[in-house]
Amino acid sequence: MTISYAINNLKSLRLIPKPPLNLPLSSSLYLHTRSLPPHKQIPTYWNTTNSFVLSNPLLSLLEKSQSLAHLTQIQSQMIITGLILDGFASSRLIAFCAISQSRNLDYGIKTLFNVRNPNVFSWNVSIRGCLESGKFREAIFLYRQMLTAGGSRPDNYTYPLLLKVCASLSVNYIGHEILCHVLKMGFDSDIYVHNAVIHLLASFGELEAAHKVFDGSCVRDLVSWNSLINGYIRSGRAQEAIRIYRELEAERVKPDEVTMIGIVSACAQLGDLKLGREFHLYITESGVNLNVSLANVLMDMYMKCGDVDAARKMFDSMEMKTIVSWTTMVVGYAKCGLLDTARKLFEDMPEKDVVPWNAIIGGYVQAKHCKGALALFNEMQANNVKPDEVTMVLCLSACAQLGALDGGIWIHRYIEKHNLYLNVALGTALVDMYAKCGNITRALQIFREMPERNNLTFTAIIGGLALHGNANDAISYFSEMTNAGLMPDEITFLGVLSACCHGGLVEEGRKYFAQMNCKFNLSPQLKHYSCMVDLLGRAGLLEEAEELITSMPIKADAVVWGALFFACRMHGNVLMGERVASKLLELDPHDSGIYVLLANMYGEANLWNDARKVRKMMRRRGVEKIPGCSSVEVNGIVSEFIVRDESHPQSQQIYECVVQLTRQLELVECILSAPTFRDNSLLGYEIES
Repeated sequence: MTISYAINNLKSLRLIPKPPLNLPLSSSLYLHTRSLPPHKQIPTYWNTTNSFVLSNPLLSLLEKSQSLAHLTQIQSQMIITGLILDGFASSRLIAFCAISQSRNLDYGIKTLFNVRNPNVFSWNVSIRGCLESGKFREAIFLYRQMLTAGGSRPDNYTYPLLLKVCASLSVNYIGHEILCHVLKMGFDSDIYVHNAVIHLLASFGELEAAHKVFDGSCVRDLVSWNSLINGYIRSGRAQEAIRIYRELEAERVKPDEVTMIGIVSACAQLGDLKLGREFHLYITESGVNLNVSLANVLMDMYMKCGDVDAARKMFDSMEMKTIVSWTTMVVGYAKCGLLDTARKLFEDMPEKDVVPWNAIIGGYVQAKHCKGALALFNEMQANNVKPDEVTMVLCLSACAQLGALDGGIWIHRYIEKHNLYLNVALGTALVDMYAKCGNITRALQIFREMPERNNLTFTAIIGGLALHGNANDAISYFSEMTNAGLMPDEITFLGVLSACCHGGLVEEGRKYFAQMNCKFNLSPQLKHYSCMVDLLGRAGLLEEAEELITSMPIKADAVVWGALFFACRMHGNVLMGERVASKLLELDPHDSGIYVLLANMYGEANLWNDARKVRKMMRRRGVEKIPGCSSVEVNGIVSEFIVRDESHPQSQQIYECVVQLTRQLELVECILSAPTFRDNSLLGYEIES
């Protein structure tokens, strides 16, 4: 049953009888438990001037209670004097346990269950306590107990709380059930309930239904607008959120700081710096409360739109900075590649929990400074900051990029030792790490053991299998993925096409390349074309590969032309190779690899004069061959080497070992190529024939 159908038709269902008109409302208890919209925190008004409170000093003492021992003493006196039997007095005790600054929610719920016929306020305030403490499932349990107890019926203060709980819990069927109750009991016309319904539907992604509720309402306030606008933003539909904001302006509804937080976030999603500046100017000129949350969102917008200076200016002007403020700047600098600035700001933070640590580690991983990321992880542990699942995902990504299998295994053991929850993201990171570090068997084992897998998990294993040359297995997992109803993305198809390329599966490659657009509505990108050109080129279909490049709807880059150039050299097609090399040199005349490959192609075709011309051209243009970089992991330590590198303390021994290995390989090659070679036990070498 869809939400829209529920809104239109569920009033006829007999789920809960309508409550009697004389049902006592919690407003008479002077403690406001109505749930405000998700962006506001409810202030607690204890109303100590109430005549009943003044005549019973025990109730006044509740506010001054600082410990459970003190609270239980007050409760004991209430039991002795019989005050506990009064509904107002018992509800005030429960409220203090549930929502005061020194709350003890578990004790409050126990008290609730031991009070004779608790009133609706006691239930409501306990549900609110669960909501504010993040104990959403306990809140639903209390609601069900309330219905079962029968002494009190839910009222129009109950449902805003419950609807917000369901939105936070993200369990659709419970939210639908509560919505049915709201409609049957006739509370949908209450403005607070109405706003909570919009927030619920928007949180579930049922934006059309939320909009329908919004449009069909005879009463709506700024909270209604904010709930709808923020729903669209959370769903990534920023353009529509801005359109609704323009409607709000047309109806002359004055936005508040919550509205502007949503709209500035929409600008960040769109990367629209001009529009973001426009809204910032409006905030300044209209007197909207520029609180810390709004300032943080403005900083985030400027960072995401590339205006680092504006973000820093706002940060420096803030009188009060929260941990979110600092983290926003650290993340922004890291994403812009300003790692030194991000690190300095990180070091200056007055307090650091796991979130900013994750931010700086993630920045290093994104910038490919994976050694630095792992060093930060070690520093994080030295500072006694407990890592979470996000930290582990980032560290596994760093190990995958470095090819550091020992480090990845250590992190896996850390996850198991500390019983970190192996969610989909963490399981996928493990699969990806093992696959990229060369242990495809372990990657497959973890993949099969995962209780839940998503499209990213399948993408990781498909890419890993392709990397290891297991083309048929990769295609098999792709079929399993699509049969399970999971949608592949561009990265998935990159793995599939790469598998076809490694396996020489031309027909399969053509089929999956065609399916991208016709079956899955995905537009092939340059990397997909590069894979196809490589696949066709390796198979000797050079003309088809060149035709594919010329028919591309996007301009081919050096990677696409380079794949064809490599194929031309492989198959000795000098004429086409010259043509392709000319295209490559137009794109990047300073790429040393093009000159080297072209000279080698001429040399292999015995066109030595042409090869020498290419070398001279390279020298004349001042192009130098860029040295390659290799890495090796020994005992968990990753060492990097480039040509003629002597920075390693054992470089002399390493080079001697390389020379010896090279001589042995040359000897083996010489023996194998000898025409008189007959057996496989010559000169002490056991050689497999």
